Amino acid sequence: MDRQTGGEADWPGRGALYDLAGCLRFYSRLPVPQLPGEPDPHRSPDFTTLPRMLPLAGLILALPAALVLAGGWRIGLGPFLAATLAVAALLVATGALHEDGLADVADGFGGGATRERRLEIMRDSRIGTYGGVALVLALALRIGALATLLDRTGYAALTGLILAAALSRVAALAPMVLLPPARPGGLSAAVGRPNRASLATACALGLALALAALPLGLPFGGVALMILWAGLAALVLTWLARAKIGGQTGDVIGACQQVADIAALLALVAAVAS
Repeated sequence: MDRQTGGEADWPGRGALYDLAGCLRFYSRLPVPQLPGEPDPHRSPDFTTLPRMLPLAGLILALPAALVLAGGWRIGLGPFLAATLAVAALLVATGALHEDGLADVADGFGGGATRERRLEIMRDSRIGTYGGVALVLALALRIGALATLLDRTGYAALTGLILAAALSRVAALAPMVLLPPARPGGLSAAVGRPNRASLATACALGLALALAALPLGLPFGGVALMILWAGLAALVLTWLARAKIGGQTGDVIGACQQVADIAALLALVAAVAS
């Protein structure tokens, strides 16, 4: 007989599976149904525990893009077109959530002279010159890195794409953990911060996925470099956020994921240089 907790059946892994579903709902446009016994799926996410499943969420979000990358390569589209379609598939899956954060951060940090003005610009839904340039460069770097990996490693590029998606989402927790919310009444303040257990689980899952990538064509040095560069990129942007706005916002977290993803892919390219 199931033990009841708060009126819900208690079964092994229930909380982790609910957090995974919450991650997918919050970070993507994928249709995720309500799970058996799950509380209201449309409630505000609780980021004290939810981030522990980010690596697995990143893996799931990147799978359609990896399949598109493989399909484009298989039918002879060539590395560039296959990589472009794969990035487009990832944008569709995520609703360009992190790209929006990158553009807002670029506009705010680049165009504001004061902390208050930077936050005001970041809140503005319109995109400016800095944001537009940041998006173009980010897309070009991701497409270029994937095309190069496809050309040099073949189908191992799929593993690189998936691993970068997982690692970058763990790295993007850096500003949430290290900085206070820049807006006391903002979304980042409302959803909370990861507790130690959640952070440890996210890091452990990310490391497990990195180790699992080794038999799938990625060199150990390349995987280690991906972890290092993704972490450093996130820390640099976290430091910049502290200097520019004195804290973090949802946009900063999204921008961290983008720079960490790009850094991870470039690290792998550097490791498999021909």
